[in-house]
Amino acid sequence: MPDQNPAPPLPAVRQGGERSIRLATVALALVVAGIDQLTKAWAKTLTAPVEIAPFLDLDLSFNRGVTFGLLSADSETGRWLLVALTGVIAAAVLIVAWRTRRRPLALALGAVAGGALGNIIDRVRQGAVTDFLDLHLGDWRWPTFNLADAAIVCGVATLLWLSARTGRSKT
Repeated sequence: MPDQNPAPPLPAVRQGGERSIRLATVALALVVAGIDQLTKAWAKTLTAPVEIAPFLDLDLSFNRGVTFGLLSADSETGRWLLVALTGVIAAAVLIVAWRTRRRPLALALGAVAGGALGNIIDRVRQGAVTDFLDLHLGDWRWPTFNLADAAIVCGVATLLWLSARTGRSKT
């Protein structure tokens, strides 16, 4: 018996509109990865921690794990497993971004993919991710991070916001 309540069709989007969303997504991912690599190259020239503000220092470190030091990979096998895992995740994110017709969703996914790409480049080239942003308040410290990590967090936060907003409009 056929489904009595078929899903509504996706809104029509001109082919040029889909192409511009895809181009913007890929461009954002490449810009995020590029700026991330430039800032990391600059951070590697730091010879000592630098205080930018009472809550933010520049302090060079190298992270063998994923975002904020999670899933640390201390062996070569672990390193390449992380490269493979994060590569598959980044590819999946880009595939979803490529298929979506919603520009905000595509751009959030582009930020996540760009951040992942920036960190993958580090892991392939040097076996660890370059971190240098040290956020703190008094004795409390956030794990040292980089612009790729920030792009991933901002992209995921945007995805959560979009999801909550979409969920609210359906209730």
